[in-house]
Amino acid sequence: MLAMPEINHIKKLRNEKSLSINEISRRTGFSWETVKKYADGDLLPSESVPKKRGMMYDEKWGEIVSDWLMEDHALKKKLRRNNKIIYKQLKELEFPGSYRTVCNFIAEWKDRLMEDDEEFKEEYDRLTHPPAEAQIDFGITEAIQDGKAKDIHCLVMSLPYSNGGYTVPLPGENQECFLEGLKVLFNQFGRVPRKLRIDNLAAAVVKARGNHGDTVFTEAFQRFASHYGFEPQACNARKGNEKGHVENKVGYVRYNFFTPSPVIQDLEQLREMLAEQSKKDHERGHYKKGEPIKDLIEEEKKYCLALPENDYPVFKKELVSANKYGEVTIDKKAIHIPTSYHYNPLHLITYWDSYKVISPNGEILGKGPRPYMSKSREIPWTSILKMWRRKPRSVPYSRYFPYLPGRIASYLHIESKPLRKERIEWLMGLIIKFSMAEINEKFYELLPQQEDTMFELEDHPYEVNWSMYDSLRPAEPVLEGEEDC
Repeated sequence: MLAMPEINHIKKLRNEKSLSINEISRRTGFSWETVKKYADGDLLPSESVPKKRGMMYDEKWGEIVSDWLMEDHALKKKLRRNNKIIYKQLKELEFPGSYRTVCNFIAEWKDRLMEDDEEFKEEYDRLTHPPAEAQIDFGITEAIQDGKAKDIHCLVMSLPYSNGGYTVPLPGENQECFLEGLKVLFNQFGRVPRKLRIDNLAAAVVKARGNHGDTVFTEAFQRFASHYGFEPQACNARKGNEKGHVENKVGYVRYNFFTPSPVIQDLEQLREMLAEQSKKDHERGHYKKGEPIKDLIEEEKKYCLALPENDYPVFKKELVSANKYGEVTIDKKAIHIPTSYHYNPLHLITYWDSYKVISPNGEILGKGPRPYMSKSREIPWTSILKMWRRKPRSVPYSRYFPYLPGRIASYLHIESKPLRKERIEWLMGLIIKFSMAEINEKFYELLPQQEDTMFELEDHPYEVNWSMYDSLRPAEPVLEGEEDC
């Protein structure tokens, strides 16, 4: 770049002397292009923004994180991944950077593309909690079972003194689920808290505490509390801060144990998984006391009650009637019970996961899982496939990729981006007619004729080991005289 006196001299020769570019170039000795640039051009100042450098910008990592953040932005806040989860998933992809590098990139991404929505936060006095006091609350999360999304109602018990927590997954928040969940939590803890603070749950509270009276608990919950010996304490109406510790613990469980949504076989497997995760979580230190949470839990147990010798049976019994079609309404759903229309009334016994219909003579007329046990919803594969078609590179890193059935996951797990895009478009054409499970089942029938390669994916949640079934097939009989054939 020329100095300003030289630039001004060129402009003066051009504008005041009216010399040509060639003449100015001859007199000054500068090239024709340089003279043309400064003689006729405008020297306007411009802001120069330096380009971001580093592994998050020069390599694939920034794009991967951006894709994840955009995916999560379309979900409810409680289902989004936090920085810790994102960093953990990056390390699984052999990310060489640090946690701080990821946090800085996410903060910058949110400042640039997301609205800063600051909500008013009311300040409350910090409460002190003695040992043997617990708080209980429900939180709704999500898991993937049989290729479909399933709402999981997690009952969380927090111990403010030790900062310990236990979680049990349940299919609903009715009285049977609530009491069954408390049983499981007490057994996981190994003790019974002396005081239990709860919200005004319909499963436990008939009438919330008001200005002119105390809380009225349900008879079943009072009987349960009497058996275990704890004192129930209900919060005031619309005062969630009175159980703020468990509110925070519900969010902690949601972000650390259910983000992204885990693939499960059933609630029993999820229960064992959450129990193991809670045990590992107790290895960390207390946020204020510094001691390991597990040590504080052991100390807190000294002040708690022992578990009763006899297990508490959780069930609900009511009288019902069958309609003229032999149907009994269970959980707002009509279920056919054979020969039930011959009896009136019927005894309906409901447990947290099943039911029994009994005649007046004591005969079991029907039993099975409660209707909400099979309640689920389809994953929105159409919109997901549209997003993948725009960015086929992001497919293996997407939060939804582990939810694909095994054959389809293998089909899309290829290096060629153009071929992957073609296969995504093939899936988009089929998903209109079939579910993802049906496409996986009829995969080789629906596969384009030019692609006859067999695909395999190891350790996929939905992959079937067909050799197990082949081994169960009876051997074909050998006819007499064919032994030597």
